Amino acid sequence: MKVVRLILFVVHIGVFFLLTAMLLNAYVPPKTFPWFNMLSLGFPVLMSVYIILTLFWIFSWKKRAFVFVFLGLMFFKPVMRWVNYSPQKNEVPDLKIVSLNARGGLYGFNNINSYINSQHADIVMLQEYGGEMKYHFEGLNAGPQSYVIQIFSKYRIIDQKQLIESDHNYNNGYASQTDIEIKGKIYRFINVYLQPFKFKKNMVKLVGNSEEDEQKVKNVIKRLVPTFKMHQEQIKSIRESIDNSPYPVILAGDFNSVPNSYEYYHLLEGLQDAFVESGKGSATSFHDYKFPIRIDYVFSSESVKPLSYHVDRSVKISDHFPVIATFKLGK
Repeated sequence: MKVVRLILFVVHIGVFFLLTAMLLNAYVPPKTFPWFNMLSLGFPVLMSVYIILTLFWIFSWKKRAFVFVFLGLMFFKPVMRWVNYSPQKNEVPDLKIVSLNARGGLYGFNNINSYINSQHADIVMLQEYGGEMKYHFEGLNAGPQSYVIQIFSKYRIIDQKQLIESDHNYNNGYASQTDIEIKGKIYRFINVYLQPFKFKKNMVKLVGNSEEDEQKVKNVIKRLVPTFKMHQEQIKSIRESIDNSPYPVILAGDFNSVPNSYEYYHLLEGLQDAFVESGKGSATSFHDYKFPIRIDYVFSSESVKPLSYHVDRSVKISDHFPVIATFKLGK
């Protein structure tokens, strides 16, 4: 039994250091060292192992349990970016946003139309919307058309600019800024679709054959690392739009990145995560793989107060669940 406990203790220490290394994504860019970003993908597994081992020490009446509980407080906020419970805010919202990766309308344009119309949103931000105007949202006007991202607004669109434009070859990321006048005040909406990893299910599904599985892992890494580096470049244009904006900012979309990643930390800078501020339950939004993945977000400036954040798992109109957020706008 002592040997088993020693092994578990070593594993626990190792998991703690891996989780700590993941936090370095706030400081170390992928072009310098991409492996910290790799750890963010495994955060749900690493954190689950850490909690299970901590509970083991508690039930074993070991003093080290108190040490691991104390050290685990470092990961309280990273956990909240995946799973959270915020008390209900009773204020009346001024703004309702729906963000959805529409998967090119593969699940049916009519299904998306019906769902969006049922939400009565003020702003709808689509990613992978299909490149064709097959959407008919009641009371909403479409902004200038882009190939992959599109915004629809109940309010008057003042100006729009593409921040990232795909070359349809190496770079397949998109982002746009849209300045919209709402009740006499202008807000900047940034719609984001960072470079996709372009995985298919059979590429990540292990089959039990050691050689084949090893090759699959290598192929996954070959796609992950270059994409992390491309995200670093794509974020620069988005950050310029945020930092130079004379208006409050609402940033939403499919980041193709998980919480606690380099992308998350550097897009969040100066903004607030609507899920952390007002969400309940799990924020995981991509359901095509049997693994908890949150890659869809809504961030806002401090003057734009999140009142609610909801991932609607009641519908499957895409391989992403719709994200719905409401806000109280500053005066």
